[in-house]
Amino acid sequence: MGAEEIKKNVYWVGAVDWNIRDFHGYSTYKGTTYNAYLVKDEKVCLFDTVKASFKNEMLYHLGQLIDPEEVDYIVVNHVELDHSGSLADMIKLCKPEKVFCSPMGLKAIQTHFHPVDWPLEVVKSGDSISLGSKTVHFLETKMLHWPDSMFSYIPEDKLLISSDAFGQHLASTERFADELPDGAALLEAEKYYANILMIFSNNVQKLLATVGEMDLDIDMIAPDHGLIWRHPAIILEAYDRWSQHTAERKAVIVYDSMWHSTEKMAKNISAGLRSVGVHARVLSAKSNHRSDIIVEVMGAKAVIVGSPTLNNGILPTMADVLTYMKGLRPRKKIGAAFGSFGWSGESVKILNGFLADMQCEIIEPGVKVKNVPDKDALQECFALGVKVGKAINEAFDAEVDGAVVAAED
Repeated sequence: MGAEEIKKNVYWVGAVDWNIRDFHGYSTYKGTTYNAYLVKDEKVCLFDTVKASFKNEMLYHLGQLIDPEEVDYIVVNHVELDHSGSLADMIKLCKPEKVFCSPMGLKAIQTHFHPVDWPLEVVKSGDSISLGSKTVHFLETKMLHWPDSMFSYIPEDKLLISSDAFGQHLASTERFADELPDGAALLEAEKYYANILMIFSNNVQKLLATVGEMDLDIDMIAPDHGLIWRHPAIILEAYDRWSQHTAERKAVIVYDSMWHSTEKMAKNISAGLRSVGVHARVLSAKSNHRSDIIVEVMGAKAVIVGSPTLNNGILPTMADVLTYMKGLRPRKKIGAAFGSFGWSGESVKILNGFLADMQCEIIEPGVKVKNVPDKDALQECFALGVKVGKAINEAFDAEVDGAVVAAED
């Protein structure tokens, strides 16, 4: 694997991390890439670097094209250390004329690296630099997903270098999304969005509107993780959909169980959902990673959570999942809770508290069962599934009716 030309005189010179399995709580069992890009023009420009431990891999790729001392400019689109970990070493090695960053990027560089004599130059949205035959336009993208984040756009190549937006955590010998089987890259992009960018969905909507107003001509999006999009409409349309919290006619049941009582409840709730035509996903918090669960939650209209009571609380696995979920702020969800208990029975109240914090529409106080559910208790669980399923169907019917009225107007 080596440097690869993605546009005329624009090269991928990043690194592939086949072995990473956790990215601050996000399960990356398919690895990732740290993408850096080099433009060879009258001025040679490097866009971002790589994680510190992968510096030599990037240098190997650069060395296939140039002597590193030929780098004139470095653009820091994002200061997070998976993209800037090699920055100090590269500045020392390349001795660039200028290092470009956003205003917030300057603050982040100062607090990460405490530089003394770096040739830092701040650029803002609307600023541009010339590389010779190519120009670079900058667009600040604050909180996508750090305050310092920005895009670099090269109009001559119709190329958007998009920092952490539009990426995927996916290690691959391929460089382009369309080189994988249909939908494979988008599936990983959905997981990436759910775990990293869902919390910033309002900012995504504003960004998409801004890009639309700027009328940028883009035929390639090169993110800092994963594969490059040669058909950008696919990922742009997906981001628009995901950032609007668009849901399917689906409910996700997330639970853990001590002696299978709560598990039995979960299965009967799913049967109730199914009886009214709603698809259900039943996910054990013990068997499914939080970062996979959140993908299912993002695309669902309802989230139903269950836990037995343990020490006047809920099981640690459910606390883990719900804390993670709450932080990512899924919206426009219907919520419900259930659980078994031995003597105190606080779990359903605690679960409802999490759902309320996530602004879910809680349509029922919840179902509590002492010890092992009997036939009547299981029927109560089935009825909860029916009630949630009907609420989902009503929500979808209202959306359809609203769309018809809008069309008629």
